[in-house]
Amino acid sequence: MALAGRRDIPLMIRGGGGGKPLSRGSRIAVAVAVGVALGCVCAFLYPDGLFFRPSASALQSPRHVDSTACESSGRVTNLKSQLALLERKNAELRMQIDELSMKLQLAGQGKDETLYKAGPFGTVKALRTNPTVIPDESVNPRLAKILEVITVKKELIVALANSNVREMLEVWFTNIKRVGIPNYLVVALDDNIESFCKSKGVPVYRRDPDEGIDNIAKTGGNHAVSGLKFRVLREFLQLGYSILLSDIDIIFLRNPFDHLYRDSDIESMSDGHNNMTAYGFNDVFDEPSMGWARYAHTMRIWVYNSGFFYIRPTIPSIELLDRVAGRLSREKSWDQAVFNEELFFPSHPGYEGLHASKRTMDIYLFMNSKVLFKTVRKDDQLKKLKPVIVHLNYHPNKLERMNAVIEFYVNGKQDTLQHFPDGSE
Repeated sequence: MALAGRRDIPLMIRGGGGGKPLSRGSRIAVAVAVGVALGCVCAFLYPDGLFFRPSASALQSPRHVDSTACESSGRVTNLKSQLALLERKNAELRMQIDELSMKLQLAGQGKDETLYKAGPFGTVKALRTNPTVIPDESVNPRLAKILEVITVKKELIVALANSNVREMLEVWFTNIKRVGIPNYLVVALDDNIESFCKSKGVPVYRRDPDEGIDNIAKTGGNHAVSGLKFRVLREFLQLGYSILLSDIDIIFLRNPFDHLYRDSDIESMSDGHNNMTAYGFNDVFDEPSMGWARYAHTMRIWVYNSGFFYIRPTIPSIELLDRVAGRLSREKSWDQAVFNEELFFPSHPGYEGLHASKRTMDIYLFMNSKVLFKTVRKDDQLKKLKPVIVHLNYHPNKLERMNAVIEFYVNGKQDTLQHFPDGSE
């Protein structure tokens, strides 16, 4: 050890009979050696020095700890906010999954399984509004461009017309303009109507030549032309537009788009003339020969009017158009009768019914001419109500009564309806 060496270092060199004192240089050398030895020992035993003083970095370490703690706290807060954001996104994705699952089920492509649990008693409601189809502009690019310009919120009024109804057509679109309805279109079935509409500044669309449609369009009467709409409307629905189909014998007094529910595939005016006939009633059939069981309850409702209905671009709606158009091409039937049979007849052996949702319009807002001439004009309170439209569907002298309706509701001539009979005679 260096310490033992320190004891053995002589201060004098002795020889023979005595010691000889070290020279000055030797003493300096010895002192240096001793100092180096002591320095090595101290360096080994006290690496931080005999008089330890914390370094500046050591003195600052509490502040460093505090800074690290703050950074950690901020990081935790940031992670919490990110977690909350991810939870919200996860909830949104779940909602999207639920909506897509519902659409898949409604499109008839899902499996027969329950997607949702039933809620408490009295709170469960079935789906009423089917999802719309994906628009397909390739069906008719020319029509798609027209509709993109004239529709409002992907909705518009559509009417079919040929030269046989030119006078009524002018009354029809004149009142639409007066009310201020911008989204309407005339489907011209011949060249004369197309030119006439263009000369009056009326939006018009002429279909591409189609022999099956053109022959009826040019020469057909009201019922024949009316049946064409079920084929023509299909392209509008495929393009993703909701259509308010209108016959020409209708007077618009208010904007109908302000009075629609839009919760069903079909929303139609009724041929019923009061609440019972329009909205349905329990009709009891009496058969006395049955004795105790002589009374049989039946449900009755008067038909929907196929000359004024709102149809949404859904799969059931397009299926309805296909069914009606298909039957009219194979059999001689009234389009309104076929329209209602397809809407209302239930599935039964040998027949699969249409699964379309439907709503009956308010008969005093969307008024047929039987309601007007049999009831409203004779009632002082009902006469004060202003309907949305009046459809002259029950009477043959249409143009005359259309002008009278305008005089009554627009020009305020209260006696203008009085001379007309309730019916056609």
